[in-house]
Amino acid sequence: MNLHEYQARSLLRAAGVPMPDGDVASSPAEAESIAARLGGVVVIKAQVHAGGRGKAGGVKLAKTSSEAYEHAARILGMSIKGLEVQKVLVVPAVGIASEAYVGLILDRESQCPVLMVSAAGGVDIEEVAATTPEKIHRLAIDPRYGLLPHRALGLALTLYEDFAAARAAAGIMQQLYAAFVANGASLAEINPLVRTSMGQVLALDAKISVDDNELERRPDLAMLRDESAEAPSEVAARRAGLTFIKLDGNVGCIVNGAGLAMATMDLVKYYGGEPANFLDIGGSSNPEKVVNALRIITADSNVKAILFNIFGGITRTDDVANGIVAATKEFHVKVPVVIRLTGTNEQVALKILEGVGMRALSDMDEAVRQAVTLAREAA
Repeated sequence: MNLHEYQARSLLRAAGVPMPDGDVASSPAEAESIAARLGGVVVIKAQVHAGGRGKAGGVKLAKTSSEAYEHAARILGMSIKGLEVQKVLVVPAVGIASEAYVGLILDRESQCPVLMVSAAGGVDIEEVAATTPEKIHRLAIDPRYGLLPHRALGLALTLYEDFAAARAAAGIMQQLYAAFVANGASLAEINPLVRTSMGQVLALDAKISVDDNELERRPDLAMLRDESAEAPSEVAARRAGLTFIKLDGNVGCIVNGAGLAMATMDLVKYYGGEPANFLDIGGSSNPEKVVNALRIITADSNVKAILFNIFGGITRTDDVANGIVAATKEFHVKVPVVIRLTGTNEQVALKILEGVGMRALSDMDEAVRQAVTLAREAA
């Protein structure tokens, strides 16, 4: 679950991370009032779960409260990567002497949090990682001991030669780690971490992603979810108990099991296609899941062909077949559907599909090739 910047700021401030004051507004009048209270030059920042806010016009400098009103009026309601901006964060502008990056991510390979820092921080940290990875310093943290002070200071000295600034940055790293662990995060970033013209070390931005598994025991964090800032298809999938991630291709994939779903997507790529999604209906044999999966995928106008790839173990293929039949009766599927079924109750499933004029394949490669071809022809 991604948090908005203003929500992440709240969690970091609770952990002691120093950052400028600020508040969130959902109307131009609120933004004007906050700007007047803060005084001086302020920054108006769109609150949306998408990168590139500045380049999209979602971050503006306001010298007066009336200018804050004007900027907020333009930003609120604008679309950034298909997501509507409903709130803006108003924070004081800060004189920046230098920018750095500090981030924590849960690394599955090392099975521990990894702290990454770079003196080449700022909006283009992704480009730094791609072109000059040697500028990013990494530290795997043993969760039994946490981020030890001397290890934090060692990384901070790669950011600042001045010892006082390095010590302040090391403290912020430890506070960031504390917030990361306390909130079950899979990612926590400060970008940029700045040294001001007055010599202060401050966090100017905050990004936190909370592991969905944490939400079961932390209803306070679950309440921070903003479904209006998420893709409607992902919201619908979560409510239906489906694991779904939207991608940019045109071959819609409905699969049971995460491993098979990944293999299916790889095979779509191998045969020259582009998967439109990752969708795992899981091990359930509930036909309603199939209906919901088809409804979600057919709502994507980019999808030109749909591929079912079902291996029946716990999942009964006849229940999947019943779900496909029910879905096609409930709403019109306008794109071609390729079905591959094998496993539990396979013969029963084939008869169900044949009864409504559908056929299923048993060979995975053949099914994927057909789906890719049909999507290409319809494009």
